[in-house]
Amino acid sequence: MDGTILVADDDRTIRTVLTQALTRAGCKVHATSSLVTLMRWVEEGKGDLVISDVVMPDGNGLEQLPKIAAARPGLPVIVISAQNTIMTAIQAAEADAYDYLPKPFDLPDLMKRAARALEVKRRVPKSRDPSATQENSDLPLVGRTPAMQGLYRLVARVMNTALPVLITGESGTGKSLIARAIHDFSDRRSLPFVVVSGADLEGMDGPSAALARAKGGSLLFDEVSDLSDAAQGRIVRMLDALGDTAPRIMSTSQSDLIGRMETGQFRQDLFYRLGGVTVAVPSLRERVDDIPLLAAHFLARVEREGAALRRMSDAALDMVRAYSWPGNVRQLENAVRRLVFTATEEEISRAEVEVVLGNQPAMEPLNNASETDKLSEAVGRHLRRYFDLHGGDLPAPGLYIRILREVEGPLLEIALDATGGNQAKCADLLGINRNTLRKKITELDIHVTRRRKLM
Repeated sequence: MDGTILVADDDRTIRTVLTQALTRAGCKVHATSSLVTLMRWVEEGKGDLVISDVVMPDGNGLEQLPKIAAARPGLPVIVISAQNTIMTAIQAAEADAYDYLPKPFDLPDLMKRAARALEVKRRVPKSRDPSATQENSDLPLVGRTPAMQGLYRLVARVMNTALPVLITGESGTGKSLIARAIHDFSDRRSLPFVVVSGADLEGMDGPSAALARAKGGSLLFDEVSDLSDAAQGRIVRMLDALGDTAPRIMSTSQSDLIGRMETGQFRQDLFYRLGGVTVAVPSLRERVDDIPLLAAHFLARVEREGAALRRMSDAALDMVRAYSWPGNVRQLENAVRRLVFTATEEEISRAEVEVVLGNQPAMEPLNNASETDKLSEAVGRHLRRYFDLHGGDLPAPGLYIRILREVEGPLLEIALDATGGNQAKCADLLGINRNTLRKKITELDIHVTRRRKLM
């Protein structure tokens, strides 16, 4: 590696580590803790590459990128930051940073990126609206795990392309938030963002009406796997007829579209039209190390809304980390909100977390179960997976009651639906006393709807 590298970071340890590593690699290094000094070097013509932190004592590193580009067009900048949110990655991309890495970074990875940056001639950055990055700054798309950082970089790369985007992931992972972020920080941000459901596509005029609402902005098909065959066909015909002013097409799905396509439940031609770029959003149990960060984010959000200041004890946080979170980030936020209002002290205790989590499902959704599986086999496989998710730790106490509730709730709901909401007939079907059924309906908060047709 050959060249002169300018390093700006207020952390002396990081400056020392980067200086030593880059010098050993054959580069000359100038390191500083001041953005003023960095800009002076840039304006003097020094440096072939800049590596800069974001939050510095005398300013924001991202805000210097347009100034660097104006003073030295083509000078690549690698942004490093401890602000591990999607907003940082998007702002770095919009400011035309060569690359973005979260702290703590992998030194060999940074060295490889620096070597590539020295070899690549950077393009002149496009102008942008500096006020746009202030929108939606409270998105709960935060995380320092490799899975989330990879997602941030992918979003930043695709947001200003015309490629259709398919966003996949379990319920509650934030698929719609990803779609909204792609729109809000793209060059279509001033145009409408329209979410389309199956009902919006009904009738011959449904697709054209959706297009008219989008006006060249972004069109999101929410949970495309739930669309009927007729609705899927209408989307295909709509996409084939798109003109020059077509909106950005995005879609979300929590189902395995490839599997549904192979079984004839999803149109192959629609799948290939929607899947230009696939953005897979990881489940919360796939990024356990982000749970404390998210919990702190939600505690701060509730406090800003006027609630009491709360923080979690170490024991409480350990229990939150050990939970399987089948409802993902959405479930975590709801649990944190409940803890804020039920905790008796400023510090949330483990016992208080046990109470809240004990009243919620603690299992992840069943996936890839064969239609020929016996119920006991499916449940057994599911329970083994649940225990495995906790590593060497045991689940929260009260598991027996939680598991029974998870089976009992769907059983009662399906039985009530099958009997048209007739509680006497449902109690007879289940072989339990009618008063017991009524008690269970109240305990499990089951909504009963009466209809005439009975099975």
